[in-house]
Amino acid sequence: MGDVAVGARSGQGGEEHRGRPVESVRATDDAVTSGSDTPGASGGGPGDGRPPTSQGGAGGDAPKAKKPRSFWKELPILIGIALVLALLIKTFLVQAFSIPSDSMQNTLQQGDRVLVDKLTPWFGSEPERGEVVVFHDPDNWLAGEPTPTPNPLQRVLSWVGLMPSAEEKDLIKRVVGVGGDTIECKGTGPLKVNGKALNEPYVYPGNTPCSQDDQGGQFKVKVPKDHIWVMGDHRQNSRDSRYNRADKNNGMVPVKDVVGRAIVIAWPINRWDNLPVPDTFDQPGLDPQSSAAGPLSVAPQGLALAGAVPLVLWRRRRNGDGER
Repeated sequence: MGDVAVGARSGQGGEEHRGRPVESVRATDDAVTSGSDTPGASGGGPGDGRPPTSQGGAGGDAPKAKKPRSFWKELPILIGIALVLALLIKTFLVQAFSIPSDSMQNTLQQGDRVLVDKLTPWFGSEPERGEVVVFHDPDNWLAGEPTPTPNPLQRVLSWVGLMPSAEEKDLIKRVVGVGGDTIECKGTGPLKVNGKALNEPYVYPGNTPCSQDDQGGQFKVKVPKDHIWVMGDHRQNSRDSRYNRADKNNGMVPVKDVVGRAIVIAWPINRWDNLPVPDTFDQPGLDPQSSAAGPLSVAPQGLALAGAVPLVLWRRRRNGDGER
């Protein structure tokens, strides 16, 4: 704070000078007045021109500083805070998942740990073509698959998000089609989206983009709104949308069942890598509505211009009448 104005008495005539700045009295961080402010009081005050002193405690003694807690007493608190934060992160931000099979080779190997972004779906973001996503089992896709029994340590790690839960029925595949897309497979390929052939370098070496079996290899489907069509990168070893067309969703995955997008391989260390969208999904004309985007994007600008012309003419005429 700045200078403090106090009332002072003249030593000779007793004349009071109130509101006069006294340069020798300044408030500082380590000189905070407390207790009596009577002039001449012990320890200094406004009456004797000396800086006031702290008089906390009995007999004017300064209060004793609190003794810090020992590390072992604070450790349970720190562990509790860490667990709460981990739970919040798992619920709303990022969760780790383990890859249990070879259906996504060579992009993902069995035993890999991936981190899944769970935040962006909260803001209305929906899966896009080419993304690798984790989703809840839409309609008993995992029937007959064994469920492992976790030990107590694995249960704790899964609860805080460091390991996937054994009770959760989740799958991981690549999004090939979104709502409105037409997906088609003939012969051994290529796989077509809205009539455009995809160049798929991520497909497992030695596999063909499409299989020639009757059960699920040959198809032509249209993806309904709020659904996605998913396929594994190991095409001849993936029970994906192709082989679940008899379920209640016709092999599609409802967007509401998507947990999030797998963004990075976090474990093992020698496989650290991100999981970007392949360039093949950026080719022009893949979007079925792209051909109509040109006229639709120009129309609002044309309407705005058409509406602005009469307004400008009216203002010019009004200003001209005013000058007369």
